[in-house]
Amino acid sequence: MSHSVEELEPKVVWKYFERIRRIPHGSRNEAALAEAVVKWAKEAGCAAKRDATGNVIVHVVASRGRESAPVVVLQGHLDMVCEKNSDKAFDFEKDAISLVRDGDWIRADGTTLGADNGIGVAIALALMEDKAAQHGPLELLFTVDEETGLNGASGLVPGFITGKTFLNLDTEEDGAFYVGCSGGRDTQIRLPICRGPIPAGHAAYRVDVKGLRGGHSGLDIVLNRGNAIRLLARVVLAAAEKIDIRLAAVEGGDKHNAIPREAWAIATVPADGAAAFERICAEQLAGFRTEFASAEPELALTAARAAAVPADALTDASTRAAARLLLAMPHGVLAMSRDLQGLVETSSNVARVRTEADALTILASSRSSNASALDGVIAQIRSVCALANASAEPNKGYPGWQPNMASPLLAAALEVWAKEFGDKPKITAIHAGLECGIIGEKFPGTDMLSFGPTIRWPHSPTECVSISTVGRMAQFTRALLAALAGA
Repeated sequence: MSHSVEELEPKVVWKYFERIRRIPHGSRNEAALAEAVVKWAKEAGCAAKRDATGNVIVHVVASRGRESAPVVVLQGHLDMVCEKNSDKAFDFEKDAISLVRDGDWIRADGTTLGADNGIGVAIALALMEDKAAQHGPLELLFTVDEETGLNGASGLVPGFITGKTFLNLDTEEDGAFYVGCSGGRDTQIRLPICRGPIPAGHAAYRVDVKGLRGGHSGLDIVLNRGNAIRLLARVVLAAAEKIDIRLAAVEGGDKHNAIPREAWAIATVPADGAAAFERICAEQLAGFRTEFASAEPELALTAARAAAVPADALTDASTRAAARLLLAMPHGVLAMSRDLQGLVETSSNVARVRTEADALTILASSRSSNASALDGVIAQIRSVCALANASAEPNKGYPGWQPNMASPLLAAALEVWAKEFGDKPKITAIHAGLECGIIGEKFPGTDMLSFGPTIRWPHSPTECVSISTVGRMAQFTRALLAALAGA
């Protein structure tokens, strides 16, 4: 049974998060939540509407005496990443997220929580009912389809928002102000493969790599966690150097912005090489556990004899080519920022692999706060693919957000933070795509800042949000709006 969060403080924030978690809202399935937001707004006496893309805007009138204050936009995204443990029975199209409280943390039961960005949305929605808050006119902007490529923000048209002071509520570190973000591009890769009959006397195995922590491919890439796809490729290549192994099917990963936690393959080996194959798998697992001892304590690799031998499999050459391409692809942190200590500048994620009848398909997701460096990663991916005789088609991607350290909004936020909490927040940028990059490009002259409560391990079933920091962010948002309105 799901834990109730409505008794938590601030109650109105958690009330809206409770409502949000009950409505399925994975990427491209946000229509029901968007319509609910419009309904809640009208019930609170606020005007609201959706645009052609599906984004929602809610107009909150100014507090009495603050009508002439500048319009402030508060923005979050309605969609969530839908990830679950393989043994969890759950339908993201129908089921409500089940909540579990663990001390100061709220998490879900075997699925992603949706605190990214449901908590930010809830903090904004709470302002519709906060009659004691002091603020100027507010525009609450809730975008759709952020997690698959910032598509809601890309669909915004001039005039949908008018405010030039912009608060993005989609970062995940209490005590930090984000003033920049990376841009990103995804690359669709296709390696032609040849299939043939299974050699006589071959036995079939299902090989699984699982138990990895995964995580956000931007925020968590610096943690150097295992990538299940690449570990599986290492097993296959290690086996191919000693026995005749043929891949019949490979599958791993899902979302472009999630580090793959699980991957599996169906492979055949000579019956008289079965013991050697099992020994190779055991040796690889021992090596992986040493390599990732602190990062991946639950890492598991199993090789189970399959009851039936598949009808066909990749040839020896195609099996080796597939494994080598997966290992040659750039993955992980590629460069650290030269300007902001501890910030990843450039990275890439081997996010997904599938076998088709005549091809191995791979999705690579690359990020950088430096446009030239991002171009360089794409060039590297295309070069690796060319050497493997694979095609590589990068998409247009999305722009980064360049920091403005002279921002009046940043100065005001620093002053308010010091007054509320007595210290100074960290000023940094994020190695992930924020909608600020696109919105700043679409609405020139907008002064932007991003902040939020502490959320750990977004985009994975271990995602959790700190209750106490939700309260701090609601308090800070309220105080900042008052300051911006001259209260």
